[in-house]
Amino acid sequence: YMDDNTKRLVASSKTNQFLKNDNLTVEKGEEVDLIVSHITELGINVIINEQHKGLMYKDEVYDDAIRTGDRMRGYIKTIRPDNKIDVALQIQGYQSIEPNADKILDELRASRGFLRLTDNSHPEDIKTVLKMSKKTFKKAIGALYKEKLIEIKEDGIYLVKE
Repeated sequence: YMDDNTKRLVASSKTNQFLKNDNLTVEKGEEVDLIVSHITELGINVIINEQHKGLMYKDEVYDDAIRTGDRMRGYIKTIRPDNKIDVALQIQGYQSIEPNADKILDELRASRGFLRLTDNSHPEDIKTVLKMSKKTFKKAIGALYKEKLIEIKEDGIYLVKE
């Protein structure tokens, strides 16, 4: 805006006055555009589709390189009764299994058919290698095991010959 006193163009990083959650234009499960607004102890505040405010909880984000101003795709996880929006970077529920299973298969192929991860692995190890939660990992390897694409042994996961 133009400052009336100094006649200079003025900008602000305070976006809350421009972002409204009164009349939401998004729905649960919808894929949306995100811009990282700022990072707090609770999580990562984001701007959704350049219109709404949202939050990604820190314990659900598996990428330590996220910075203010980053743009990414995400999904509406929850819309609370007070119209606050929770956002996730991964698809939620059963739909999330396929992309995460593909991610594990890609990592197995890149690692010559073996990953030193099991359902007993520490959550931080899974996060470091695959950038996903242990719960998501277990669902994905379960799906891969059912399709007979992997073998799960004590020392890790093996890719079945394709």
